[in-house]
This record gives sequence, C-alpha cells and structure tokens, in this order.
Amino acid sequence: MEQGKYHKLITSEQKGFRLNLKEVFKYKDLIYLLVRRDFVSRYKQTILGPAWAVIQPLLTTVVFTFVFGNIAGLADSGAVPTFLFYMCGNVTWALFSGCITLISTTFIANSGVMGKVYFPRLCVPISTMFSQFISFGIQMAMFLVFLVIYLFVPGYSIQPNLWILMFPALIMQIALLGFGFGIIISALTTKYRDLQFLVGFGVSLWMYITPVAYSLKIFEGSIIYHICRFNPMTPIIEMVRYGFLGPDAGRIDLVAWIISLAVTVIIAIIGIGMFNRVERTFMDTV
Repeated sequence: MEQGKYHKLITSEQKGFRLNLKEVFKYKDLIYLLVRRDFVSRYKQTILGPAWAVIQPLLTTVVFTFVFGNIAGLADSGAVPTFLFYMCGNVTWALFSGCITLISTTFIANSGVMGKVYFPRLCVPISTMFSQFISFGIQMAMFLVFLVIYLFVPGYSIQPNLWILMFPALIMQIALLGFGFGIIISALTTKYRDLQFLVGFGVSLWMYITPVAYSLKIFEGSIIYHICRFNPMTPIIEMVRYGFLGPDAGRIDLVAWIISLAVTVIIAIIGIGMFNRVERTFMDTV
C-alpha cells in the first residue's frame, strides 16, 4: 500500500527535546480521564476518602509544631503562630514531593497502557502533576481557613502582603521543578530499578535541607545557611511564607530565587529530553 493512502504516519524519529504541546493538547480528554483516575484510585477503598488530603498535612503540621517548634525551638517565627509557620511549609512542600514521587513511576506504573496504544507519553506525567494540584488546592483551602482564624486571635502578628501575588507563579515553578525531576527519575528507572526505592528516602532527605521543619534564620552566617539558600526549593518556601505570614516567617531573596528559576527551567528541559529519548525503547527494558 502506498504511503499516501495513510491518514497518519507514526514514527519514532524525533529529536531529544520534543515538547509538541499541540499534540498533547489534542489529547486533553485523555489527560482529564487520567487525572480523574489518579485522584479516584488514590483514595479508593478508604473510609475517609479525599479527607486524607487534609488529614495527612494536618497531622504532619501538629507533629512538626510539637517536636521541631515546641521541643527543639527551630521555628523562630516571631509573632507568627508556629502552627501556621509549619502548615504553610508542609502544604507547599507536599506539592513538590507528590509530583516527584508519583511522576517518577510513570513508565513502570503505566507500561501496560503504553505498550498497547499510542498517545503522547507526556500526557501521563502531566496528568499526574494536575492531579497533585487537586490535592494541593484542598490543602491550601485548609491553610487559608486557619490563617483567617488566627488573624482574629489576639497576641499574634500575621502580616499578609503584596508578595502574595507571586504565589501562582511560585506554585507553577514548584510543579515544574517536581515535574522535571520526576521525569528524569522515571527515565532512569527503566534501566535502574533501584532508583524507585531511593526516591522516597531522597525526597525526605531533601526536605531536611529545605526550611520546612525549621526557620532559615537560625542558621544565618553558617555554612548550613548557604547550602540551604541555594537549594532551589528554599527561596520558594521562604517567599510563600513571607507573602502569607509576613517578614517574621520568611524572607525575600531575589538572587537565590532567580538561580532557583534557572535551575527549574534547566531541569525541565533535561527531563523532557531524557523522557523523549527513553519513551522510544522503554518497552524493551521495563
């Protein structure tokens, strides 16, 4: 049969970096179904269902407040409630860790579907990222409720300011950073399965060099401060806290943030390049 009689020719000849958002957009209905599948399956056969999206960060915040805030005294949040200080950090970090952890299993968890039918493979990690936005939205709503409550509690000084307008951009940066690292790991795990066991440990270790469980102010002037400062997640957490809670809870470090933004873009580009390279042959190794 002559090639001209085909309606569409699918080939594996593609360059390393091929985003092709136009093709991905054509499969927007598939992305919607995958987002729905991810969110529903996560809480399927659980008694409390989506309530776990609230319960988990709430319990984590209570533990952090008691252990790191009250016992270790690592919050140093001034007149800002320690509970809000930790909840703001935990909710923000949960989006990043969720993106990395779930996207890192893209090829292994979806090999059955990917081996049977064609669709842009980037639809899977993109849908995973969007499903994390749903959980994040629920958690952020919980944080805002507590924020409003504490605004009327005497003895505390919470100072939301105009830097809060940066919040949507910061959240998109977090998702893109998690997306980039996630697809890099997913590409590597097709050959090196050990990585899937190290992801959870690595993300937990990363959290402890990010000012989630402590205030960056307590390390100011030390080598730890400089290590944490150039962690790409540090300026984001600090800016989110500054915007919602005020200068006692965070700080604005534009130099560190610009470096963080550059790292985010580079990681995303490297990740997409590796993902496109691996997707052509991953069925031979998974």
